[in-house]
Amino acid sequence: MSLAALRRTGSTASRLQRTASSSLQRGLLIAPQPHLQYTPRHSTPAPSPPQLPFGSSAHHAKFHTSTQAASAHAPMALSDLSTRKKVTINTLRKMYEKGEKITMITAHDFPSGLLADQAGIDVVLVGDSLAMVGLGMEDTNQISLDDMLHHSRAVARGVRSAFLVADLPMGSYELSHQQALQSSIALVQKGRATSVKIEGGKEIAPTISAITTMGIPVLAHIGLTPQRQGSLGGFVVQSKTAAAASKLLSDALAVQDAGAWGVVLEAVPADVARLVTEALDIPTIGIGAGEGTSGQVLVQIDMLGNFPAGRFLPKFVKKYADVFEVSRAAINEYKDEVKAGKYPAVEHTYPVKEQEVVAFKQIVEQRKTEIEASKQRRRSYE
Repeated sequence: MSLAALRRTGSTASRLQRTASSSLQRGLLIAPQPHLQYTPRHSTPAPSPPQLPFGSSAHHAKFHTSTQAASAHAPMALSDLSTRKKVTINTLRKMYEKGEKITMITAHDFPSGLLADQAGIDVVLVGDSLAMVGLGMEDTNQISLDDMLHHSRAVARGVRSAFLVADLPMGSYELSHQQALQSSIALVQKGRATSVKIEGGKEIAPTISAITTMGIPVLAHIGLTPQRQGSLGGFVVQSKTAAAASKLLSDALAVQDAGAWGVVLEAVPADVARLVTEALDIPTIGIGAGEGTSGQVLVQIDMLGNFPAGRFLPKFVKKYADVFEVSRAAINEYKDEVKAGKYPAVEHTYPVKEQEVVAFKQIVEQRKTEIEASKQRRRSYE
């Protein structure tokens, strides 16, 4: 091989090594690709081992020992990876132009994100509503940006196809455009969101413009803005007069002009929401705004009924299931079976050879003095 060829070989190998190192630093698991593997001239390529699909049962068996597989702390498998195409901002625009309704639902952790994604939801929102439904806080204003980053990362691990949006919480964007940009960048870079949602109309439009100018998609939110419910007199319906509806329209036009890809309309009369939707050239996502909007969003925990009886639900929420009662019944049954000695049954236990049991019994007998001494020491602490 000539000196020039040797240099090319070394250069290519070095480049591939740098690429692999960079991928590992980014936390990416990249399977070797045949067309990227360098084969020196005049050599016979080695046969490539069969590639196991990431998340498949075969892949899991290869990389997890039997001890790990038996652990109660095994990671939730993603064997049923989504096969639908990734939803992008262009996808949402095409849906809007075709008149196809956009579906959005909230998620606050990995399981809820995975569930929404596998159900085929178009947009998954890591909403600051998780403060109340996921963390037990009194209102959304108590959640911090760090909280949102933590939960957004968790949701992102379960979302493979849906468009992921994360809320900018109160206190993370109001002080300056720089603060809003820093918070938005954090939600995209650290929270793994694709877009951010921000509450406010005309007064927040310059902030939306600053964020979108930097290439971060923004979903606006007007009407009832929960972060400002204190100044609105609580969680009350908005835009019930012509003058108030006109202000809502002004807010909608302002966020559209600022570059928002869509706008949430919350708790406004259906007729008002429909007219505002018709006046815009971006999708409207309704929550308590009737069926005339471009799409709908609900809080996942609300629509699944994952809460105790007696909790207040807004009029617009449809309870599609009773997950809380089903879960409570299951946990209650588990408790009763444990108390009665019915669980675990034989099928829930791991076998061992009889001769090993006999040998262990002998060991226990031989260590009887040591065992009794340990019991006495334990009782001395009482």
